[in-house]
Amino acid sequence: MGDGLRERKKARTREAILREAFRLFRERGYDATTVEQIAEAAEISPATFFRYFPAKEHLAALDRFPPLIEALAAQPPGAPVTVLRGAFRTAFAALSAEEIAAGHAREVFAATVPELLAANLRRSPGLIREVCQTVADRAGSAADDPRIRNAVGAVFGVVAMVWLQWAQDARVDGPAEIDRALAHLETGLGAAEAPVRAEG
Repeated sequence: MGDGLRERKKARTREAILREAFRLFRERGYDATTVEQIAEAAEISPATFFRYFPAKEHLAALDRFPPLIEALAAQPPGAPVTVLRGAFRTAFAALSAEEIAAGHAREVFAATVPELLAANLRRSPGLIREVCQTVADRAGSAADDPRIRNAVGAVFGVVAMVWLQWAQDARVDGPAEIDRALAHLETGLGAAEAPVRAEG
């Protein structure tokens, strides 16, 4: 089996696990759903489940990070915000509209489940460090360079604001809004026109 075919098969299996897990979480509740039930619904063995996810709580652990980190590593060298913007574009371009919508729905749902929310919070620092290191590699800098930390923090702050808007209104084109927001950041926030003050 070629590498490309193998990777596509792994991606399909991972997506099937996530799809069935969240269907069961909604139907039965998070606590009442077991790994064995998820594996059966996804037509895999429990052992295969654990090859993809170390534990049930990892099912919603910041879904967007693994493809984003892979996309970051594939970016040409450049300024940190430019590298991050390119990585978001690459990561979203590799997904269908249905996959993007499903992934976003999982993240929104995970934010309502205390166990999954806690898992995301526990994993966030390590994932952010991994992003910083990968961005630093592309920028030819050290991961502890304040410019790297500041750029990553600014980008994820901007993405979080778009995510909140997207979570409240599913009609929002999340990938397009994220790219537009990062373009604004890339050109410098001060380069934008002053916002129009609403009349009182």
